[in-house]
Amino acid sequence: MSIIKYLKYNKSNNAENNSDPFVIQEGKMKLGKMKTSHRLDWTEEALALRGGEKETVGKNFNFSNLSKISAILAFFLLIIFARAAWLQIVKGEYYYGLAEGNRIRIERVEAKRGVIYDSESRPLVRNVANFLLYFMPIDLPDNENERDGIIKRISEILGDISADEIKRILAKVKQGSLESYQPLFIADNIEYEKAMLLYLESVNMPGVILSNKTRREYNLPPTFEKVAGGKCEDPENSEQCVSTLSHILGYTGKIGESELAEFGSEYSPIDYIGKTGIEYFWENELKGHDGRKQIEVDALGKEKKIINQEPTEDGHNLILSINAELQRKLEETLSGALQKLKLKKGAAIIMNPNNGEILAMISLPAYDNNIFARGATNEEYQELAGNPDNPLFNRCVSGEYPSGSTIKPVIAAAALEEGIINEHTSFNSVGGIRIGEWFFPDWRAGGHGVTDVRRALAESINTFFYYIGGGYQDFKGLGMEKIVQYGKLFGLSSQSGIDLPGEADGFLPSKEWKEEARGERWYIGDTYHLAIGQGDLLVTPLQVASYTGAFANGGKLYRPHLVKQILTDEDKLIRNIEPEVIRGDFIKDYNIEIVRQGMRQTVTSGSAGSLQSVPVAVAGKTGTAQWSSKKQPHAWFTGFAPYDNPELVITVLIEEGGEGSSTAVPIANEILTWYFNNKK
Repeated sequence: MSIIKYLKYNKSNNAENNSDPFVIQEGKMKLGKMKTSHRLDWTEEALALRGGEKETVGKNFNFSNLSKISAILAFFLLIIFARAAWLQIVKGEYYYGLAEGNRIRIERVEAKRGVIYDSESRPLVRNVANFLLYFMPIDLPDNENERDGIIKRISEILGDISADEIKRILAKVKQGSLESYQPLFIADNIEYEKAMLLYLESVNMPGVILSNKTRREYNLPPTFEKVAGGKCEDPENSEQCVSTLSHILGYTGKIGESELAEFGSEYSPIDYIGKTGIEYFWENELKGHDGRKQIEVDALGKEKKIINQEPTEDGHNLILSINAELQRKLEETLSGALQKLKLKKGAAIIMNPNNGEILAMISLPAYDNNIFARGATNEEYQELAGNPDNPLFNRCVSGEYPSGSTIKPVIAAAALEEGIINEHTSFNSVGGIRIGEWFFPDWRAGGHGVTDVRRALAESINTFFYYIGGGYQDFKGLGMEKIVQYGKLFGLSSQSGIDLPGEADGFLPSKEWKEEARGERWYIGDTYHLAIGQGDLLVTPLQVASYTGAFANGGKLYRPHLVKQILTDEDKLIRNIEPEVIRGDFIKDYNIEIVRQGMRQTVTSGSAGSLQSVPVAVAGKTGTAQWSSKKQPHAWFTGFAPYDNPELVITVLIEEGGEGSSTAVPIANEILTWYFNNKK
């Protein structure tokens, strides 16, 4: 009740009391006793002292603000609950993992990488033990001096990595972050003695772990050359040892940051991954799937016991179409020919024209891929990368060259298919043709006389192909557009789809390209050059082998491939790689046969006559490709055998080799003779 009501209540109900609890003195209220004789109606007196106005005692708190205070409190409570929900529900697993990481860890169990065999099931690679050192940053000591002491001791043991370099590696990881729970690679391929010392001392080094992983070791048939690579163990040869299977198999290496970001959870920072060749292209089949084990660790981060474990799924094994013996023979033959010619660069391919399988593939110079598998030093890499002959480059699939006359079977087939000529159409070769002030020569002074398409192919008569390519006087040729159209049908200016990385497209020029790139219009001379494989046309040796295969098999362009079977880790068949026809029936059978006859005539009476010594009938086409006014042309040969029932296509390129008939044909001769003499 209010003070006024309380006082009135006391006046009426306590009139018999000798004193009141309050008296008014000098306008102030004081607590005390007052005699009955002086008692008066003090409320009225109080009002009198106030000038006769009534005064009420109001509330000290404004309850209208209560809703605002409640809203503020509710807002802060909502923030607290939302944060708690975020930590417990959304990020609960993350922080639980961080907490449990101090006691329980999930570790990968590395799957065994698949093995690669040749076509006769001879292993070309094996997995060998590899000691690898890594840090678990979260377990490293927080004390800087203690951590520096560990780093210094590791540097002393390894010998080839400084303490400062280890610190730079470690500085990339923020302590306490999620990355600090991931293994941090320090060194691999550690020598046995150093590994044992590290193993003993790492017991008392928190966060330092020595692991026994595997790395690849390639069993390659070597050819001896003076190129960068590992030293051969042949005591009679001090030169360096390499193998052209390196370009096919490729190699594995430690996964990089960009690769780790791309493939995510499938790999860890200490894993190895295919970098080039088959190892790269077939990575998903070879890698397998790692297992998992849940382990309990002690205060130093060392494993105490295994709580749970998931088994690994080892990678699949691969059977290649490559025959190691044929590969070795082709390598020896090409290498020997280059040495005699005092040259260093060349390429050769042997393919099955009936399914696109690559039986041998050589690119010289080559390199030793074991250097990269064990981890190339900076000096080793710079020696290879800085080599002007570029031994790391696979000329078979990545090299782009003018085709020379090896393009003429394609031009002949196009002219026959378009009805520009038939098998009886003839032109008189008098040594070349003249357009205004420009003269386009034949290779033989005075010309070849009257010639048809078969003889033009056999003797590589330029005049005939000038006519059917660009036309002359009243005769209308294919023209640039049709040449490009049929070139694309035969697989030029595009990748074939072989199961190797880095395949080049080659190049077919066009009017639009020339105007844009060179600011010039297209001339009739450009078409003439294109028709004989000169000018701006570029092909890869693989493309030449592929379209040669189409003439060999009767008109089917197969996708070339190196892997023919996929096996389990126990060598049980999973699946065969079926032949794939890229394009078929785009040239009539009769027109294909006319071109085949011309290619056979190349051997019987033309520019590849030396191939008559081969035990079986051979058909083919030579080529001499001009590419520089100061250097020798590239030498080509491409062909197939036996003529009636082809088993092999062989394509040979010698960079700066001169005439194809004198440098490339002998290589084909030696290989084909060896193959059919030794065929079972």
